[in-house]
Amino acid sequence: MTALSPAASPASGAAPAAAPSPQPPAAAHPPLQGSALLFGTVALSLATFMNVLDSSIANVSIPAIAGDLGVSPGQGTWVITSFGVANAISVPLTGWLTQRFGAVRLFTMSVLLFVLASWLCGFASSLEMLVFFRVLQGLVAGPMIPLSQTLLLSSYPRALAGTALALWGVTTLVAPVVGPLLGGWITDNISWPWIFYINVPVGLLAAAFTWGIYQKRETPTRKLPIDTVGLALLVLWVGALQLMLDKGKELDWFASGEIIAMAVVAVVAFAVFVVWELTDEHPVVDLKLFKGRNFTFGALSLSVAYALFFGNVVLLPLWLQQWMGYTATTAGMALAPVGLFAILLTPLVGRKVGQWDPRRMATGAFVVFALVLWMRSQFTTQTGFVHILIPTLIQGGAMAFFFIPLTTLTLSGLGPERIPAAAGLSNFARITAGAMGVSISTTLWESRAALHHAHMTETLVQGQGVFAQTLSGLTASGLSMEQALAQVNRLIDQQAFTRAVDDIFLGSAFLFLALIGTIWLTQRPVSAGAAVDAGGAH
Repeated sequence: MTALSPAASPASGAAPAAAPSPQPPAAAHPPLQGSALLFGTVALSLATFMNVLDSSIANVSIPAIAGDLGVSPGQGTWVITSFGVANAISVPLTGWLTQRFGAVRLFTMSVLLFVLASWLCGFASSLEMLVFFRVLQGLVAGPMIPLSQTLLLSSYPRALAGTALALWGVTTLVAPVVGPLLGGWITDNISWPWIFYINVPVGLLAAAFTWGIYQKRETPTRKLPIDTVGLALLVLWVGALQLMLDKGKELDWFASGEIIAMAVVAVVAFAVFVVWELTDEHPVVDLKLFKGRNFTFGALSLSVAYALFFGNVVLLPLWLQQWMGYTATTAGMALAPVGLFAILLTPLVGRKVGQWDPRRMATGAFVVFALVLWMRSQFTTQTGFVHILIPTLIQGGAMAFFFIPLTTLTLSGLGPERIPAAAGLSNFARITAGAMGVSISTTLWESRAALHHAHMTETLVQGQGVFAQTLSGLTASGLSMEQALAQVNRLIDQQAFTRAVDDIFLGSAFLFLALIGTIWLTQRPVSAGAAVDAGGAH
C-alpha cells in the first residue's frame, strides 16, 4: 500500500482521525507554484468536502427519504449503513489501486464515478435502487480522501506540509457543520434527491481542475498481485453480517431462516477469511498487525467508540423528526454545532499529542462523550431546542481529543513500511463498526420503545378511570372514538420512543466509561507526535 492515511470522516458524524502524514510519491515532482498551487489546493479540497458532506448530509434526510420511498425510518438508515460498509471494504484496496493505475488517474476516476453514483442516487425510485447506488458510491469513495491528502502534500514544499494539512483538515471539519444544515434546508425546501445532485457540478469541477493540474505529475505504476480470494471473503462476511443486522428486526431475528442463513455465512466466511489472510503471501489486509498490543487495543477502542458515537449521531435526528415535531432544517440546526469546538481544538491536539500522553487525552474525550450522552438521556418530550443544542456543542470538543490520540496510539511502534497497511486496516474496522453501530442502535431503540409502550399501556388500562376521562375529554372536543384512541396511542408512542432513546443514550454513556479500560491497555508512544497530522481521511 502506498503511504496513505485513510482516517475518519467527519462525515459520518465524525471528526478527522489523525494518521501518519502521507509522504509524497517516491519520484517526487517539484512543488507547485502560483495559480497552479491555488487551484490544485481548491480542487482537492472540493473533492474532500463533497465526500465528507455527502455522508453527513443524509442523516437529517432519512425520514423524508423513507416516507417518499414507502419504507420505515429504520429501513431508511440502510442508506447510511450501505455507504459505510462499501466504503470500508474499498479502503484496504486503495494502495493496490494506486500502484496499479497511478494516484492522479485513480483520484480523478474516483471523483467522476462518485459524481455518477450521486446522480443515480437522486434518480432512485425505490429503497433497493437507492441502497445499490449508495453501495456503488461508497466503493468508489474509498480512495478519494487519502489520495487528496497525498496529492496535496506533493504540491507543497516539505517545510509547508503542516500548513497544507491544516488547510485540508479545516475542509473535513467544516463539512459536518454545513452538512446537516444544507441537507435539512434542501429536504424541506426542494426535495431529498438534491442532496445527491449538488455533488454533480462540484465533482465535475474538482475532477477537471485536478486532471488539468496533476496529470503530468502522475505517480509510477506497476502490476501487483491482488488477493482476490481474501477480497471475496471480506465482501462476503461483512456483507452478510451487515444484512443480518439491518434486516434482523424486520424478520424477527433468529425466528427467520434467512437471518440464520446470513449468520452462518458471516461466521464461516469470517473464519475462512482469517485463516486465508494469515497464510496468503499478499493479503488484502494484514491481520498479523493484531499481534501488536497497541494496534489491537487501539483499534478496538477506536472502533467500538466510533460505533457508539455514530449510532447516536444517526439516532438523534430520527427521534427529533419522528417524535419531537422537528423539520429536517431544525434537526440540522440541532446537529450542526458539533463541528465548532472540533475546528478550534483539532489543530491544538495535533500539536500537543506528541507532548501529552495520548491515553490521557483519549480518556478525557471518553469522559466528555459519557457526559454528553448522560445529558441527552435526560431528554423528555418537553425538552427545548437550546437544551438539545448544548450537548451537541460540547461533543465537538470530545471529537477533537478522540480521533487523533487514539489513531496515534493505534499506529505507534510500527515501522514506516507497515503504517499504510495498519492505517487501512484500522479504518476498515472503524468504518465497518460505525455502520453496524447504526443498525444496532436503531434496532435497540425500536425494541425498547415496544417494551415501554407495553408497560405504559398496561398502566393506563389499570387506571381505567383516568383513561375513560381522557377519552371522554377527547370525544367531547369533537373527535370520534377511533380518532381519540389514535391520539392517545400517538402520545404513548411519543413517550415510549423518548424513553427508549434515553435508554440508548444512557447505555452508551456507561459503555464509553467502560471503554476507558481498553485505552490503558496500550503503551504510551515513545514519540507520539512525530507523524501525526491534524487532518484525516475517510
